[in-house]
Amino acid sequence: MARAGLSAERVTAVGAELADEVGFERVTMAQVARRLGVKDASLYTHVRGLEDLRGRIALLAADEKTLRIAEATAGRAGKDALVAFADAWREYAHRHPGRYAATQSTVRIDPETAANAPGPRRAVELTYGMLRGYGLAEPDLTDAVRLLRSTFHGFVALEATGGFAHERTPQQSWTRALDALHVLLEHWPASREGDPS
Repeated sequence: MARAGLSAERVTAVGAELADEVGFERVTMAQVARRLGVKDASLYTHVRGLEDLRGRIALLAADEKTLRIAEATAGRAGKDALVAFADAWREYAHRHPGRYAATQSTVRIDPETAANAPGPRRAVELTYGMLRGYGLAEPDLTDAVRLLRSTFHGFVALEATGGFAHERTPQQSWTRALDALHVLLEHWPASREGDPS
């Protein structure tokens, strides 16, 4: 019999809390069970195992991050939207390092569970919508999305590991990086599709 108050959502939420405390890759079913005050076996009524739990944490985190980005960028366009988008991304990574790591992982996610999670799909819509404000169309949209994701993730990953040991603050570099991205997006180079070189 399932313990009262225990659900897949509750187990996932506790797993996400632990991910922020100990690191996404270090979360175990035993830790989650201890935090909930139940035996390990009780969790399997709600999640199929560690891989399923990790997938659920990744989806929960994607939903949370996307919601914060959507709230930050609502009613904004151009550079204002870019800066709000990037700042919300970075703030989420700072506040929830384990959950953020989950959003960048390659964990296998149950297709049925994924289908019911709007976060990843909404994230794509938000990103493409913001970039269309710069007048970009495919294939440039996809290339620009990859550039932004690489820049944002690379920056917060280096920042998290103390990779910016310099007297200039990371915030100063972040601000200038966003300035540079804005200029690049406004002056995106013409596509070279089909160019043999």
